[in-house]
Amino acid sequence: MGMEVDVATVEAFRRDGAVVVRGAFEAGDVALAEAAIEANLADLSPRTKRASGDADGAFVEDFCNWQRIPGIERFVRQSPAAAIAGALMGASVVRLYHDHMLTKEPGTRQRTPWHQDQPYYNIDGRMNVSMWFPVDPVDRASTLAFVAGSHGSPDEGGQWFMPRTFLDDRAAWFPEGTLAELPDLPDDPDLLDSSDDAHGDGPAILGWALEPGDAVFFHMLTLHAAGGAPQGRRRRVLSVRFVGDDMVHAPRDWPTSPEFPGLADELPAGAPLDHPLFPVLWAAPTP
Repeated sequence: MGMEVDVATVEAFRRDGAVVVRGAFEAGDVALAEAAIEANLADLSPRTKRASGDADGAFVEDFCNWQRIPGIERFVRQSPAAAIAGALMGASVVRLYHDHMLTKEPGTRQRTPWHQDQPYYNIDGRMNVSMWFPVDPVDRASTLAFVAGSHGSPDEGGQWFMPRTFLDDRAAWFPEGTLAELPDLPDDPDLLDSSDDAHGDGPAILGWALEPGDAVFFHMLTLHAAGGAPQGRRRRVLSVRFVGDDMVHAPRDWPTSPEFPGLADELPAGAPLDHPLFPVLWAAPTP
């Protein structure tokens, strides 16, 4: 595993839906992830999205490149990431859902708005975790911020909030009014920078400044947002999404992000994710 995840961290993940794991990765893992991100940036796939409207910056995302960029595959298979995810979820088996590269170039003012990830995906279940691993130092104003506990209820099955497009705030997947709107949350990155674990009298906001080797892990229903990239500093992130024992395929009536063309013809709704696109990365040791 390369490191142990302590009981307090596991409990915090299950309570808050997001935790930081300091020193999750050694220097070799950081170098591997950095090289993989650069290889991805040099050879972007057709899935690439530019999620920034800034003229003087760029927020570039790319998805599902582990099968064509060897460094990404090496990282997801050989680093401790999947084992950490397994410990946090309490899973017996951890599968890859997808890899996700996110780079904000210096001076990108575009914030990533508050959202959940699960409504954009084609999977259902509760045993899941996403890792957000920056290979550059990230200050508190530029990091991911989370609404503590937003992955839970109703009745701990979780609640979906209305997913909207990042640039123009459109309800592109569900008709207006069919899902709850987001709670009132701070929009200003300076407000998110005011505390490491809470904001005012509203819901607790979690977020951590990070150094290379640190990573955050969060549930796919946890509300999160991020600031832009300051002048003179890049923010390169390799994010990996992991699924555990109860996750199943859930074909949607809308384009998912990412899309998996043809998967519905091979994997029926409700089926476990036993498919070459979702390889097993880790299994709990047998007693």
